[in-house]
This record gives sequence, C-alpha cells and structure tokens, in this order.
Amino acid sequence: MAIVVQKYGGSSVSTVEKIKNIAKTVIDRKKSGNSMVVVVSAMGDTTDELIDLANQVTDNPDKRELDALLSTGEMRSAALLAMAIKASGEDAISYTAYQIGIKTSGQYGKSLIEDINKDRLKKSIDDGKIIIVAGFQGINEEGNITTLGRGGSDTTAVAIAAKLDGVCEIYTDVDGIYSVDPREYKKARKLDEIDYEEMLELSSLGAQVMHPRSIELGQKYNIPIYVGLSNSKIKGTIIKGESNMNMENKPVTGVATSDDDVAVTIKNINGEINLISNLFESIASKKINIDMISQTAPIDDKINISFTIPKLELDECLNILKDHCNVKTQVDVDEDITKFSIVGIGMKTTSGVAAKMFKLFRENNIQVKMITTSEIRVTCAIKHEDKLRTVKIVAKEFNL
Repeated sequence: MAIVVQKYGGSSVSTVEKIKNIAKTVIDRKKSGNSMVVVVSAMGDTTDELIDLANQVTDNPDKRELDALLSTGEMRSAALLAMAIKASGEDAISYTAYQIGIKTSGQYGKSLIEDINKDRLKKSIDDGKIIIVAGFQGINEEGNITTLGRGGSDTTAVAIAAKLDGVCEIYTDVDGIYSVDPREYKKARKLDEIDYEEMLELSSLGAQVMHPRSIELGQKYNIPIYVGLSNSKIKGTIIKGESNMNMENKPVTGVATSDDDVAVTIKNINGEINLISNLFESIASKKINIDMISQTAPIDDKINISFTIPKLELDECLNILKDHCNVKTQVDVDEDITKFSIVGIGMKTTSGVAAKMFKLFRENNIQVKMITTSEIRVTCAIKHEDKLRTVKIVAKEFNL
C-alpha cells in the first residue's frame, strides 16, 4: 500500500464545488488501495486578500503577525476539504503545521522546513484516515507561526512525502511543465519528464510552476514529483533524476523569463577585497538574493560592480549601500530589465550553445546588459521590450 502525498494549489480549491470534486478524487485514490495525505493552499486569491487587509491596518505590517494572519488561509482550506470528505462517507482529519510538528527556521515570510514529526501522521494513516494538511506554514523554535514564501505548499508536500517515504503529486491549474511559458510562446511543448537540476534552475529563474525549495527537497531525497492538472486525466510531467536520455537528447530543455528584478550598479567604488566582501556580506545578512554579478577591471584602484536583486528588496539594499559607499560613489538602478535564461542538462556535453544564442541576439539587435552562466544555463539581462521577441526567436532556434 503506497502513501500518496497530493498538493492542490489555490486555483484548485478556489470554490466549494472544486473542493467537493477534490474530495471525490481523493476518496477514489484511497479506495484503490493508497494511504492519502493531501496538502492544500489557500482558496483562490485569499493570500492576496489577507495581505491587502494587513496593509489597510498599517503600511508596514509586523512580520510575525503577518505570517500568523496568512497561515489562516490554508487552515480554512484544510478544514473545508476534511468536511467534504467526511460528508462523502470517508474518515478524514485536518492538521495545522503546529499539530504535526513542521519545524522551521529562518525569517518570517520565507522560512525553511527543518524537520517534521511524523508520529501523528503515521498514527492517522494507521487509523485509516485521509489526512489534510495546511500547507505553506511551520513553527519556529520560539513556537511562532512562520510561512515558507509564495508556493510554499509545494515544499510542504515534498517534505511530507520524503518523511513518509511516499510519492508526491502536485496538482495545479496547468497540465504539466512546458519548455516555454505558453503565454509567451504558443507553440511551447509540454515535457513528459524533466531533471531535478533543470527544474530547479527554471524555477529559480522565473518559471512559476514549482517552488524552488520543493525541487531541492525532491532532489535531496530522490522523490519523483508529478505535476498535473487538477481533476483531469491529461498526462502531466514527472520531475526526476538525471538520465542519459535527457543528456543526449537536445542541449536546451527550456526557457525562463523574469521581470521581477532590478540591476544595481555601484560606480567608482574602492576595489579593496575586504570592502567588497563586507558589502556583499551585509546584503546577504538581510536575506537579499543576489543573482547576476559583473565587475569591471580596476582603474586607479576603482571598480564598477553590477548585480541583480528582486525589485521588492531594492529599498533595503539601497539603505545598506549608504553605509558602505562614500560620497564619490555613484549608485545607479536599472529597472528596465528582463532576466532571460536557457536551461538544459545537455549543455554539459554540447559546445557552442551560448555562441548560437548570442549570434541570434546580434542578428536581431537584442541588447545584452549582463550575463551569467552555469554548467547547465545561460542567463542574460535584456530590455523588457525585447522579451517576447527573444522568447520566440530562441524557442524556434532550439526547437522548444
């Protein structure tokens, strides 16, 4: 008898009718011989509505209290689904993070799961109950509610599957993972499978189907993750370990874009390594995620440094820079950027992929502002206005 951990996103539980349909689906899977654990997100736009409520109270909501408020959305979904299952004649029980000991660490709003006490889950499974868990939340060392960040219910589901030695299925409003966002490229192909490493890169670079932390956990504990459309028989996509077939197929698996970043350039800063190190340590201490970094060669011991950060963290970053830069240092902010990335395991064994992409950029007059690479990806900062044109050109060239 397999333990199946399913996760249903906000759009999947947005109405009472949808919750009732999920209840029927979960009951059918149980009757086929599986033990069922279901992780749910908040209904529809509930999280956004709760954030709006908080902002009506104050322009700067306390982060502890905001997490306590946001966690109620998932609790409501879990209780409603448990009610729907019980009303259909099956035994079910809903749990909050506190009740099953989901221990977290880190900052409010983006904490990490450290451990899960599986005892209560195992007992409920042994008792034949369908378990419904409120996703997106945990309890820190001080006993306070924390949230895992947007998409954190994915992480809850994968963590529980790892803890219970189960399989993980993520159900949402899309029928799988595509090589390119279909809203940006109508001819995008749906992938039957994708490697953890590729999916992690795509998720981190802007593809919003999966939460990056959930992919990290799946890879760490070798938990295959199925992504598919809620209450549908359409075949989805499996995220799993690397295979030779993937590597020998084509060099580029997918494209990701993100409009959520800004480029910060510090001009005429002293190039002394300790100063640069202290600067980036201060930024990191505030959990500000720096992605792309470039530096000019020293001239009279002065350098220029450029890096990208999330737009939402710009003000905090600029405040840090004030403490590290002297009056002669100029700080420029470029908000007109889109991060454009190609990703593929096949790049490990195929040369000339970046050269081909930059040739396309040159032929189509697409300006590249910054570049960063890894073994399996190439990321460029380009102008917003060039995004859709770049997606179409690159997707067509690499048959995505």
